Amino acid sequence: MSVQRIASRYAKSLLDLSVERNDLETVADDVDYVLGSLQSRDLYLLIKSPIINPGKKKAIFKRLYDDALSPTINSFLHIMLRKGRENLLPEILEAFKSQYREIKKISTVTLRTAVELEPETVDAIRNTLKQSGATKDNIEMEVEVDPSLIGGFTLEFEGKEYDSSLAHKLRELRKQFSSN
Repeated sequence: MSVQRIASRYAKSLLDLSVERNDLETVADDVDYVLGSLQSRDLYLLIKSPIINPGKKKAIFKRLYDDALSPTINSFLHIMLRKGRENLLPEILEAFKSQYREIKKISTVTLRTAVELEPETVDAIRNTLKQSGATKDNIEMEVEVDPSLIGGFTLEFEGKEYDSSLAHKLRELRKQFSSN
């Protein structure tokens, strides 16, 4: 069975359990916390390693997470360790976040601009996207500054990219001139 399929099934189980326990928001926050902690290279390599004793991994997880996370996610992590699936934890948690966004009708939009924007401008772009119907009901906006755009902006969401940057327009002009 593929990693994606396994991750999706475990994520669905965690999602269903958290909905059943009326604990979805807390579990979603805990998932973000664990994913953040997995940014540590040492911890990431630890969970991916088949050589490290499962008992040692369990002790580390207990020390790291028992007091910091809800009982639902702690139980889930212990099940992952018991079943030897801790090496798939990053994929499972990412699949959970994806399924959570689907349930909550959240679109993640990445806005790249050449210069930093005022919060009012970002809110205006968010509102325009909502009104357009191109996104889901709720929008998580990630704003990045990329000076190589020269001017304008790019938007990425729902597998699409809209490029309204000056750099893109200059590339298009360059293509037109070289073809003539």
